[in-house]
Amino acid sequence: MNPLVIKAGGGAGVDVDAICRDVAALAAAGQPLVLVHGTSAAADALAQRAGVPVRTLTSPSGHVSRYTDPETLEIYVAAAAGQVNKRIVATLQGLGCNAVGLSGVDGRLLLAERKDAVRAVEAGRQRIVRDDYTGRLVSVNADLLRLLLAAGYTPVVAPLALGTQAERLNVDGDRAAALVAVGLAAAKLVILTNVPGLLASFPDEASLVRHVPADRLDWAEGLAQGRMKKKVLAAREALAGGVPTVILADSRVPQPVQAALAGSGTWIGER
Repeated sequence: MNPLVIKAGGGAGVDVDAICRDVAALAAAGQPLVLVHGTSAAADALAQRAGVPVRTLTSPSGHVSRYTDPETLEIYVAAAAGQVNKRIVATLQGLGCNAVGLSGVDGRLLLAERKDAVRAVEAGRQRIVRDDYTGRLVSVNADLLRLLLAAGYTPVVAPLALGTQAERLNVDGDRAAALVAVGLAAAKLVILTNVPGLLASFPDEASLVRHVPADRLDWAEGLAQGRMKKKVLAAREALAGGVPTVILADSRVPQPVQAALAGSGTWIGER
């Protein structure tokens, strides 16, 4: 049975507990799966408590990412690999699911190249940022995940990667999930967030786009706003790597993973 890869969004309003209940139920039914999670809301809250300003970078193409200077990197590592990852693992263990928490640093699970110079747009002008510790994902150690899956474990992956100089790097969780899905030849990639899927008229949830064929991805990326742009980009990368279907769906419904698999949300690629 081909595994599923589930991405639990890290933003405010994502029902991680509902996702965990569904993941545990699917694992108990014999479905191998990997859960990748985001960290944004937890990292923001931890930064606020530590008095570290939260800053973002907007690329010329409109993609928004966390500005991760050395001080922010420590906050991000604590939130991603510590707080969020271990809370999810503990929740799954409480539900009878034998979860194992990993960051991309562990076992060289996710390798990335540090972006030495990041081009960002501020007040309509471009500038170069050189102290950012974000990474461009290069590879995934799919053998490690297969080893865990074969032994009956459910891997839970935090979006932190190992750089070429063994530095820790902040990487995008959606794109990390896409890379994991490609590496495992996943049957589907399900990205769960705090909206029903891709909306034609954001924030009108009634404007949900039900299906985006692979040849309409340019249209979908142009339609997406804010963080949804990276989710559509992750879908593009997953499809290009051989994953037949990516589903952008709502975490706020009962059994969110099973609801997505049953047809809810936005299906990208095969339907």
